[in-house]
Amino acid sequence: MKKGDIIIIAAALVGAAVLYFSGILSPGEEGGKAVVYVNGEVQQTISLEKDGEYKFDVDDGYNVLVVKDGKADMIDADCRDKICVNHTPIYRENESITCLPHKLVVEIEGGEKNDVDVVVQ
Repeated sequence: MKKGDIIIIAAALVGAAVLYFSGILSPGEEGGKAVVYVNGEVQQTISLEKDGEYKFDVDDGYNVLVVKDGKADMIDADCRDKICVNHTPIYRENESITCLPHKLVVEIEGGEKNDVDVVVQ
């Protein structure tokens, strides 16, 4: 290996370490919870520390939420657009997944602070 290769590898390792320890690449902190609202009322509060699968039956259908590795992810729903199913898993405070047809919202409370103002995908 040349000297330039070693510098590039070292820089990549340092960059990865900075991202990991700043919290960007690490999972949510202990104490976080997913609060599930249906029609604006709290349906259930779920700890992000314990893995599990939860089905929510609503007036017009159902939603299935999975908590795994400190993140909440909507894996199934019988709504037409499935925007909630295609949403990325959430784990930072104030992040949410919304299923408008079923009037269901999953919001993260506690846990890792969210330093990001806006995310564009």
